Amino acid sequence: MILSNYTKEFSTNLKIAYPVMLGQLGHVLVALADNLMVGQLGAAELAAVSLGNSLIFIALSLGIGFSFAITPLIAEADGANDIDAGRDYFQHGVIMCTLNGILLFFLLLLAKPILYALNQPPEVVALAIPYMEIVAFSLIPLMTFQAFKQFADGLSQTKYAMYATLVSNIVNIIFNYLLIYGFWIFPRLELEGAAIGTLISRFFMLWFLWFILKRKTKFAQYFTTFKRDHLNKNVFKRLFALGFPTALQMFFEVAIFTATIFLAGILGTNPQAANQIALNLSSMTFMIAVGLGVTATIRVGNQKGMHNYKELRRIALSTFLLIFIIQSIFALMFILTKDILPTFYLDNVEVIVLASQLLIVSAIFQLSDGIQVVVLGALRGLQDVKVPTIICFIAYWIIGFPISYYFGKAEQLGSMGIWLGLLAGLTASAIMLYIRFNYLSKKLILTKTKIPNFETH
Repeated sequence: MILSNYTKEFSTNLKIAYPVMLGQLGHVLVALADNLMVGQLGAAELAAVSLGNSLIFIALSLGIGFSFAITPLIAEADGANDIDAGRDYFQHGVIMCTLNGILLFFLLLLAKPILYALNQPPEVVALAIPYMEIVAFSLIPLMTFQAFKQFADGLSQTKYAMYATLVSNIVNIIFNYLLIYGFWIFPRLELEGAAIGTLISRFFMLWFLWFILKRKTKFAQYFTTFKRDHLNKNVFKRLFALGFPTALQMFFEVAIFTATIFLAGILGTNPQAANQIALNLSSMTFMIAVGLGVTATIRVGNQKGMHNYKELRRIALSTFLLIFIIQSIFALMFILTKDILPTFYLDNVEVIVLASQLLIVSAIFQLSDGIQVVVLGALRGLQDVKVPTIICFIAYWIIGFPISYYFGKAEQLGSMGIWLGLLAGLTASAIMLYIRFNYLSKKLILTKTKIPNFETH
């Protein structure tokens, strides 16, 4: 292997990835702003945000998973220079994602009683319910935004969603400050204020992205008037065939991280607050990996459209190598700053000590977490989604969760045991997904034929 064959792709990969990375970090920064500002109210309030977001994140993973179906289809149509197909996928994708947002909102309202049945601290549940109700409604504009974002990503125009996300974060921080603590004519609403700030920022984010894309020449041919007789059930079926397994992939991973919130809550308010700090910090580095995962989807999808399989494999491997280097740096940073980072959230000594311990485990699984999400992106570019879904289920729920559940008990390793299960699940996922990609990409090169329908395998 000549290393330069892969490193020469780094600049192109980063050019596509960095707006996605910043945009994804923007979503995390919404949660970070909530955590930092709410953390000043106390450990119970911080734990309540964690608990309320636990169900929100599960719903969010399903909605975003469905939206991810848009990107590889747009990328393939773009590679084949098929504008009509791209337009169909975009317009039907917007409808699908908006309906998903409405459905998820109502499902979350119905799911509220679950929080009472999870053996969580009563004061935390009481604070979490009203927060969750408001943030659940914000999933409607967020899901529609995702449709526009994934469409633009599929055309390798990743910067516009970044602009919208970053500007919306400023809106979120402003309204958080005004409504959490109360300032000028605004009431002090504490947790509900944080939720309202998130809601306002997400409506703004959707409007901002729509405003930008509709005025750009590159997108004009996609923004044609959509009429009812344009509806095509076959396009919806194609989106669903890719979106549903992808949603399950994200659900299986997000659900195991959400399970850590419930398991930590059983240990008490302070372990749950520490768990939230470690999760929030880990999610930032994960979003960097998501950016490269989207890049892998776009570039692999383009090469799939052109039937250039050797380039497809080489480009994909370049993204794997790049994320390995980036996540290695993050792992080192977590180890060096594990005692400092938790202090930005609150000044509870017990919470800070617990969070610093969890960051050690997080540092170790940075590599496997980054690799698994980028390999998943490459497989998504191949439109191979069913087998990876099975792999994710096995890795997280057959391997990872039992370890978290057993060793996460107070009489075993407590919080550290919970996170050792995450480490095991992510590592298993990374290894199995890479084996899958290696097999499929080599098979394509050997057969020299059009990409087969992997859904039959």
